[in-house]
Amino acid sequence: VKMLTARRLAGLLICKNTAQPCFAWSRHMADAGTGPGTGPGHEESEKSPIHPWSGATLPPVRVRVSGAGILQNPLYNKGTAFIYPERDRLGLRGLLPPRRLGMTVQKRKVLERLRRLPSDIDRNSYLAEVCDNNETLFYALLVENMEYLAPIVYTPTVGQACQEFGYRFRRPRGMYLSALDKGHMHSCIGNWPQRDVQVIVVTDGSRILGLGDLGAYGMGIPIGKLALYCAAGGIAPHRVMPVCLDAGTNNEKLLKDPFYIGLVQKRLRGDAYFELVDEFLDAIRNRFPDAFVQFEDFSSDVAMDILRYYREDLCGSKKRGRQPLCVFNDDIQGTGAVTLAGLFSGLINRGLTPESLKDQRFVIAGAGSAGTGVATAILQGIMKQGLTYGEAVSKFVVVDKDGPLTVDRLGKLTKEQSVFARDDMALGMTLLDVVKQFKPTILMGLSAVGGLFTEEIVREVKVHCPQPFIFPLSNPTANAECSAEDAYRWTEGECIFASGSPFAPVTLPSGRILYPSQCNNMFIFPGIGLAASVLKLKQITDDMLYEASVAVAKSLTDDDRKAGRVYPHVNDIRHVSLNVAVAVGKKGIESGLSKAYDSTDIPHLEEILSSKMYNPTYVPLIKNADQQ
Repeated sequence: VKMLTARRLAGLLICKNTAQPCFAWSRHMADAGTGPGTGPGHEESEKSPIHPWSGATLPPVRVRVSGAGILQNPLYNKGTAFIYPERDRLGLRGLLPPRRLGMTVQKRKVLERLRRLPSDIDRNSYLAEVCDNNETLFYALLVENMEYLAPIVYTPTVGQACQEFGYRFRRPRGMYLSALDKGHMHSCIGNWPQRDVQVIVVTDGSRILGLGDLGAYGMGIPIGKLALYCAAGGIAPHRVMPVCLDAGTNNEKLLKDPFYIGLVQKRLRGDAYFELVDEFLDAIRNRFPDAFVQFEDFSSDVAMDILRYYREDLCGSKKRGRQPLCVFNDDIQGTGAVTLAGLFSGLINRGLTPESLKDQRFVIAGAGSAGTGVATAILQGIMKQGLTYGEAVSKFVVVDKDGPLTVDRLGKLTKEQSVFARDDMALGMTLLDVVKQFKPTILMGLSAVGGLFTEEIVREVKVHCPQPFIFPLSNPTANAECSAEDAYRWTEGECIFASGSPFAPVTLPSGRILYPSQCNNMFIFPGIGLAASVLKLKQITDDMLYEASVAVAKSLTDDDRKAGRVYPHVNDIRHVSLNVAVAVGKKGIESGLSKAYDSTDIPHLEEILSSKMYNPTYVPLIKNADQQ
């Protein structure tokens, strides 16, 4: 009895962090293989030291919650991976199964379940559950399996996820602000629990991908896009905020949907709409003055106006005494920059130099905000190569559903569209007619019209250019202007191809395998967000976007180019994002637009940015001092 009592007393310790009695497994049992945390599947390098964080490779994080509160917080929850001293000091004893299974096993389990699910939309829903339960595990999976998981988390699967958002809605993620909150935006933003928000993605749901007005169901886009900011750009998840700015919807189907979660009213228009946007951004500026704000999937009739006002007019800061916000529209600026990167890279693949961009001729199908944004980005790139404005504009024909943009239509065109209005094209010309007359070397689609690029059109382009660029950039996949297989087949495998949605590798009759590149904004926006958040940039300029394009083009390996790619492999995305962040950051510092760094930091910029990138790994948790 005395010996048994002594043994029990030897195991009864007063936990330093909880001031409560707790039983600690011995180091031998917890680490050497005889305790409940060992056995098959426990091949983790993580240890379970007796002292609260002795031997830890990362400093501990103090948390204000404990017990069940920890398990319900996706930022802190580790599930079965909590080491035994943590379970004691955080009040988790008895709330978890006894056997410890670390992150390696957790990741393997999630991947196995994903592969058993019947469809990508089911996989999207399951990954959302994982993220809602354990964000560290979710991002670790995404970082290590980007090629497999990115199309499930974001495009193309996110399109269906948005369409079914109300049906699949489980718990709120992000901020839902609406016209009902007008006059209360500041207090609403004050409800957000995190204090250090650095990257915000906001949508009004008016033009979700190529699916049109999805209202509040569009919230799936900011959520998915910020997942890529975190995984690809290294932004910590507690520093991002997805926002749905609900101004109503004109989608009659949604207004009759019993599961619709947004305002059941028609969209605000005119001054009422812009006042709502302005109050929201003023509230963001008040609480998160250094935040990087990305506008996402705003309809073409307001997207450019909002970007121009808040970017160029700097929110009227001089007149109203307000600090400007660093804003960015990925549909306009990001799409333009990543497309320019693909053109640079494709020219290199053809044995030319990026400077030969000025010698190309462009037909762009689609005159919305994305189409004009791409055209404008290329136009600016050409002018950097020495062409005058007039010479550069003459290289473009932009086509919409009514035919080419012409001077006869100026009264109906936006400011951005008017730049590309021509006087040598007839009203109502078909795309095939335009191709025959203009003889482009590069054909791009941002029309969201699936199958627009017919065999006759693509073959006509090749008549005038042996190695044409065929870029059907619309997404999701159903809206792509043509498929990779068709483009390669119609050009005998000679085209430079990139698409907005992913396509499978194509085997040519010769046996050669070509790997179509996805012209994915993911190669641009995470790096821009990283640079903006770390360096506290005041503005994203056209020069920064140009440097971002060059950085992406230079990130390809020789193997990438041999495989026919014009973009890097998606599994290299964090390396690409770092390259983009360095290029953007350097230009920002040189332009005097960084609040946090100056020219003396440029030689160390890569090290600075790399050190700030979020790495999804479990860190030791201890109770905050006021909870001891």
